[in-house]
Amino acid sequence: MERENLWAPWRIKYIQSLSKSSECFICHNLENPQDDVANLVLWRAKHCIVILNRFPYNNGHLLIAPNRHIASLDEANDVELLEMFKLVREGQKALSAAIKPHGFNVGLNFGRCAGAGLPGHLHIHIVPRWDGDTNFMSVCGDTKVISQSLIELQELLKQTSKELNLPGL
Repeated sequence: MERENLWAPWRIKYIQSLSKSSECFICHNLENPQDDVANLVLWRAKHCIVILNRFPYNNGHLLIAPNRHIASLDEANDVELLEMFKLVREGQKALSAAIKPHGFNVGLNFGRCAGAGLPGHLHIHIVPRWDGDTNFMSVCGDTKVISQSLIELQELLKQTSKELNLPGL
């Protein structure tokens, strides 16, 4: 069986950045609210931020992080933990209404060996899923086709969030 290649040249920036020490993009986004559209910031809550993943596993892949630069759940206080999981709930509501996924993967990765692309800043992934797409492990290892621009999706989710009157906006 001949294997077909699906080219995703936009991922090379992410791959090359793994070996470089660079600033935390979550902290960068927190410090630059004037650049929220370009930085794919969806929502800013009191203690947390919600960002569209620039290198998504699937369309609508969100990252939810505390505003403080902390690496582990042990470092998060109860207020941050509660707000993060409320934002998981609200993120699922917005994604469900906007792009109608059939399900979700929600998870955390601690350490590079566990898949953390940014091990220094705690964050939760929300990955929308559809019947017939590949399983989560295949998604992590292979290229996916993302069928919508991130800026277009960001605008759709912001509009949907307003229509749903989701908190934290």
